[in-house]
Amino acid sequence: MDAALNVLGGRLETCSTAPLTGFFRDGCCNTGPEDAGRHTVCVVVTAEFLALSKYLGNDLSTPRPEFRFPGLKPGDRWCLCAARFLQAAQEFAAPQVVLEATHARTLEIVPLALLRAHAVNPED
Repeated sequence: MDAALNVLGGRLETCSTAPLTGFFRDGCCNTGPEDAGRHTVCVVVTAEFLALSKYLGNDLSTPRPEFRFPGLKPGDRWCLCAARFLQAAQEFAAPQVVLEATHARTLEIVPLALLRAHAVNPED
């Protein structure tokens, strides 16, 4: 896989290895043609976001050992689908974004200004 770029134009950084995230479960928010959901936004999940996600039918807080998924808790980093991030922002429940670990392809769905508004380090 080629070195991917983040939304700031630099090399894509690791999002999380504990819990292990990413469509390819490589710790990065890499994407490819097989990633229909575009799991490209590195977020720091919050209780509000987890509640919204569960309400919308994607329970990310309940452990699923059969899928080696420990369940997320507030403060965990996770590669989120770009469309779900946009939806959460519209519902005022968007988690924080780690710009350096968010894949550049996110910009096809989410404007950089919106990502910056939710950035962990807003000065980026």
